[in-house]
Amino acid sequence: MPFEIPEWLRVHPDVADALEGKRAVVALESTVITHGLPRPVNLDLARRMEAEVLSIDVQPATVAILDGVVRLGLSNAELERLALSQNVRKVSRRDLAVTVARRQSGGTTVAATIFVAHSVGIQVFATGGIGGVHRGVSGDISADLPELARTPIAVVCSGAKSILDLPRTIEWLETASVPVIGWGTDEFPAFFSRSSGLPVSESLTTLAEIVTFLRSHWRMGIESGVLICVPCPEEAAIPRNIIEENLAQAESEALASGIIGNELTPFLLNRLAELSEGSTLRANLELLKNNAHVAATIAKALT
Repeated sequence: MPFEIPEWLRVHPDVADALEGKRAVVALESTVITHGLPRPVNLDLARRMEAEVLSIDVQPATVAILDGVVRLGLSNAELERLALSQNVRKVSRRDLAVTVARRQSGGTTVAATIFVAHSVGIQVFATGGIGGVHRGVSGDISADLPELARTPIAVVCSGAKSILDLPRTIEWLETASVPVIGWGTDEFPAFFSRSSGLPVSESLTTLAEIVTFLRSHWRMGIESGVLICVPCPEEAAIPRNIIEENLAQAESEALASGIIGNELTPFLLNRLAELSEGSTLRANLELLKNNAHVAATIAKALT
């Protein structure tokens, strides 16, 4: 069956060649570039993640929207433009059409990236941490979770962002039948920290086990995604108690300033970086690169 590209999607020639030739491809999100990291660190990180994927002889495919066109794979110039632009949207699945209609540019979240990647059959996606259930009485749920529940793709991450309610996030994933696999760990990683005290649904220790599991999951027609959780590299990880102390202060400041909605997560992550004197930023960079490497390894084994 010939490879088909949806009419609304522009695919970089290198990515199209890989997909046409049934070679391994790893999708990468872009909100970490546009909203998650300071400039110019964001551009350096984006290039390093693509380099990690290429080092395994796998094709990276960064997803973004430029001037109203959904892109799968960016040229170096397009990546630089996206990273250094100030006026870009944070685009979840619900925002894809309006961003295209208004001919705007944007960084795609986990949910939007999963949707775009799956539209051409990409099986593996690398990110830092997924969204989840927010803390507090609001019970706000990230669009990442329902997208994971309905889309068969492997998402390599370091758990959910530590600013979230991790126990409730795990419960949501369990209810939605999304397997949470620990890569050599029995605990759900807490993003900057290697452990959370929460169990994963299964711990697998070898590449062969991961590949066998993924093939079995999809062969049975189960439509959910799979979370493959990789702890932050030990040399960069931060103890959980330190993160909690700094997070409490950042949340108090956000409440006092009336910061809510889409602006809350970037604010909290920026304040954590400041309060930790850059330690959370270093951890974020290291886990992102490591997750890209692991995702490429899995994608290559799958093909």
